[in-house]
Amino acid sequence: MIYFTADLHLGHKSVIKFCNRPFKTVEEMDETLITKWNSKVKKNDLVYVLGDMVWQKKEPKNYLSRLNGRKILIVGNHDKRIVREGNEAFFEKISKFEEVSLNGHQLTLCHYPMLEWKNSRKVGTNKLGYLIHGHTHNNVRNEYAFLFRHPNALNAGVDVNAFEPVTFEELVVNNENFSKKALLKLKDGNICQ
Repeated sequence: MIYFTADLHLGHKSVIKFCNRPFKTVEEMDETLITKWNSKVKKNDLVYVLGDMVWQKKEPKNYLSRLNGRKILIVGNHDKRIVREGNEAFFEKISKFEEVSLNGHQLTLCHYPMLEWKNSRKVGTNKLGYLIHGHTHNNVRNEYAFLFRHPNALNAGVDVNAFEPVTFEELVVNNENFSKKALLKLKDGNICQ
């Protein structure tokens, strides 16, 4: 099985408040994220982690050693310590950007959202490609309206995906639901900053 996730921020106490996560403590958040990951991801499953896995002030090995599956890290802005301290053994690959094919769809994987990606517009008989990103968490801002209106821009962040790695099909459904709510908030002027 192939899964996608982003923005776990393991060990990051302040992300609970910033993203309105339903946890009382960072320890509760960490244990919930790890438990949900391991209840879904099996030994030979592949997880694309689209950045910001472990808070940079924490020891990555303490978390990475506890997570099931094979992992590919698409580096985010908070992954410097993972890369700097030689944690390659926990990943099949560490990259800033990847293009892969899944079920006939071209996927562009990057921590940061983009305006354009491979096959982001229909050209001839090509299937539309998908952007899978992180970084934006569950933030609803005017500058993200393009992403909410584009069904092929998918946020892999745990804040949008029930705090667990998700399949491509789950990613599509979760983003459709989140985008509908986000666009209503923007329309009503109930914008979270």
